Amino acid sequence: MTLRLPLALLAFSTLACAAAEETGGAETGGGSRDTDENGSDSGRDDTGGGEANRVVMETTLGAITLELNAEAAPITTENFLTYVDEGFFDGDDDAGATTFHRVISGFMIQGGGYTASGAEKMTHEAIELESKNGLSNLRGTIAMARTTQPDTATSQFFINHVDNASLDYQSARNPGYAVFGEVVDGMDVVDAIADVATDASDKPTTTVAIEDCERE
Repeated sequence: MTLRLPLALLAFSTLACAAAEETGGAETGGGSRDTDENGSDSGRDDTGGGEANRVVMETTLGAITLELNAEAAPITTENFLTYVDEGFFDGDDDAGATTFHRVISGFMIQGGGYTASGAEKMTHEAIELESKNGLSNLRGTIAMARTTQPDTATSQFFINHVDNASLDYQSARNPGYAVFGEVVDGMDVVDAIADVATDASDKPTTTVAIEDCERE
């Protein structure tokens, strides 16, 4: 999926990715950089959830530990953990490991939908958008990518490289993207992924794969 952003912002929507070499984004937003802001960890909403909702994602560039907020985003958290438990992200489902297929430094890194060969993986049904949960798209938070329609997120997610308040819920016509957790360890890895060389479609020129993904 690629992120679909309203008006001046491009979208992160699965459809856009498939149609335009994943240039559309991660269901959470698009390639527009006028929404980028300098990252900051201060003022972040508590995205707790406890160790039961911690996920360790091992990538080819290192490990990222995520803490999901099942209280603020119960539907989104359950959906993400379903994919984790099924081995969808790391290929333990025998259908191939997913990659970070769209990277824009100073904006976000998006993954969870395509294999290294560029094949889009089959997903479960889309879920309800939980963007009105009080959590903001701040640096280090994880949110779901979707198409231009609100309730279309499936497996693709993105991690905000900087504060992206423009991706938060604004109105019914601009519903934003649902944050459901945050990076509690491994922001250096997020930064490393954000710094990889990319092509004109924001796709890394060297594959950044998710090699293992499981609950802590």
